[in-house]
Amino acid sequence: MKLSSHQKVRLNENYGPWALVTGASSGIGQELAKNIASAGLNLIICARREALLESLAEKWRKEFGVEIISFSIDLSQMSEIKSLVDEIDEIPIGLLIAAAGMGTSGTFLKASQEREIEMLQVNGLSVLLLTHYFARKFAEQKRGGIILLSSIVAFQGVPNAAHYAATKAYVQSLAEGLYHELKPFGVDVLAAAPGPVNTGFAKVADMEMGNVLKPSDIAVPILKSLGRKSTSFPGRLTKILLLGLRTVPRWGKVRIMKKVMGGMTKHQD
Repeated sequence: MKLSSHQKVRLNENYGPWALVTGASSGIGQELAKNIASAGLNLIICARREALLESLAEKWRKEFGVEIISFSIDLSQMSEIKSLVDEIDEIPIGLLIAAAGMGTSGTFLKASQEREIEMLQVNGLSVLLLTHYFARKFAEQKRGGIILLSSIVAFQGVPNAAHYAATKAYVQSLAEGLYHELKPFGVDVLAAAPGPVNTGFAKVADMEMGNVLKPSDIAVPILKSLGRKSTSFPGRLTKILLLGLRTVPRWGKVRIMKKVMGGMTKHQD
């Protein structure tokens, strides 16, 4: 799936000339960054893997003729986020895509506290710091866009991924509130809440996933939704899952998610 010429022009006019994408080395972040570059926006791409980032940057410079700056950064470290903000302060950025994230799975009692804290810092604190910085910057310039990566697990508790789902609930709630707060300033905010996606997430979280979406299935729908709604549920599978859960009460959704996640994590027992 590719952006149309009209969609590329809209992204450029509303959110150019520069975009910042975290988690750009793989998965959803990489696919979103690639599509943004195809629309002619210059990119600042961030992730931990420096060599992979620079390889992607070089490829996209040649393919799309845009400027790309890469930063190797650990978003669990506040000092590194502050350094990034200081480095890019003078660049005319009009779009933030906070796609970096990590996950854990399994029972909360068996979880590593250090790992759970790291996830909270990446999925929550880094999103807060970057969103707060760019919300102020975009409000002052009276234009801009912010995309935060939520998930369909954000809408109910999820046994066997309780803390991960909680971090995504934070992201979802933040985006929904800021959608209304920032609209009067000409700033668009979107929560992207896909279903299960085939990225490096499952391996890191030690999950066995069955039928899942591909990042290429959801990147364009996410970008098309920016400025048009507060939450995007991209991909056919996401919509099927939502339809199946629509009439189920919240307690019922929790039980369904318990069975789903139990199947994905049973090899951990």
